[in-house]
Amino acid sequence: MQNKLSKAYEEMGIRKEVLALGDKILSELSERFQNIDRIAEICQMKVLSAMQKNKVCEQCFESSTGYGYNDLGRETLEAVYASVFHAEDALVRAQITCGTHALTIALAANTRPGDEILSPVGKPYDTLEGIIGIQPSPGSLSEYGITYRQVDLLSDGGFDYDGIRAAINDRTKLIEIQRSKGYQTRPTLSVAQIGELIAFIKGIKPDVICMVDNCYGEFVEEIEPTDVGADLCVGSLIKNPGGGLAPIGGYIVGRKEYVEQCAYRLTTPGLGKEVGASLGVNRAFFQGLFLAPTVVAGALKGAIFAARLYETLGYAVVPGGTEERHDIIQSVILGNAESVVAFCRGIQAAAPVDSYVVPEPWAMPGYHSDVIMAAGAFYQGSSIELSADGPVEPPYAVYFQGGLTWYHAKLGILMSLEYLLRENPLALPCNDEETVL
Repeated sequence: MQNKLSKAYEEMGIRKEVLALGDKILSELSERFQNIDRIAEICQMKVLSAMQKNKVCEQCFESSTGYGYNDLGRETLEAVYASVFHAEDALVRAQITCGTHALTIALAANTRPGDEILSPVGKPYDTLEGIIGIQPSPGSLSEYGITYRQVDLLSDGGFDYDGIRAAINDRTKLIEIQRSKGYQTRPTLSVAQIGELIAFIKGIKPDVICMVDNCYGEFVEEIEPTDVGADLCVGSLIKNPGGGLAPIGGYIVGRKEYVEQCAYRLTTPGLGKEVGASLGVNRAFFQGLFLAPTVVAGALKGAIFAARLYETLGYAVVPGGTEERHDIIQSVILGNAESVVAFCRGIQAAAPVDSYVVPEPWAMPGYHSDVIMAAGAFYQGSSIELSADGPVEPPYAVYFQGGLTWYHAKLGILMSLEYLLRENPLALPCNDEETVL
């Protein structure tokens, strides 16, 4: 059996020395993988319970068109999401085009001219810069008199509580907490840390809205930010909760009054959640959510495997291979542009779709530097599928995530190393010996 498996990898372009290193790393990860499976099982029961509680039925998979009035599937799906996240209400729609769109809706819906948004965890993801006014952009919140300020994390990744206390003022209306690291090398926030931060902020200003950008974090832990006091929690369906089956969409869950404001912003005042045709995606949304805990578990195993592999080879990785995980993203600091490009080309070569395509850095809209992206995905931009990307600028870090199955994630990581070795031969510690490739 082992010979057949080795031959299968060899046929995919993985040399025996690279596979041997991978096997060596895997032999150290059985306990970590067992814990991931335990969390996935807990999350699977949570999703299944929510579906049963809200009486998901075959009629929920039917499609609506036009206005989308009385769409049973859409309404049931939102009830399921509210139950999964232990929230009062949810907005889950195909009309939400991506995670950035979902965040924009939540920010714009719950602020008014004269209000201020505060990020207590430093600068948010690049695509939000034009929305909150860091970068000038037509239609930004700053054009409507909504200001933004931030408090950076401390050098050790902790919260600057004194700075946060000083930044909160009479105009502070909404706190934006980004759970994942984005294109930074800071640690991802755990749900427990988010809970502590929210409690601190609410102690200063109880009526402030605490919103969490939950992208890449769903089902990584047993609980979600809405379990620890978040008023709103926002994410994308082509990331974790879509399970690789959702072709588009985003979600907003939380307190009913704030979710309703989001619905009015998405559609129109007075109509809100009552309109918005499902256009045939209900089945994919339900089934993707059902599969999401297992899919996320596979992606997590891939992230840990990548961390340990590249750590062993001397690269700096965030998080470290033995650290607890709070999202599915693994960053590897490669040190030069050529290595970033090679890594991403290896990921692309392992894809089921467009494996023959050669990724190149380009000036992607919404980013402040050239970005290279590798994603041979069934759905464009789906980062729960095997993908890697990064800005081609110092410190030349690449961000790896996804994999609909653990086996595919494993192949992608090994392939990234194969392509990297073409640019930078390394001594591989295989079977207690070093082999230079």
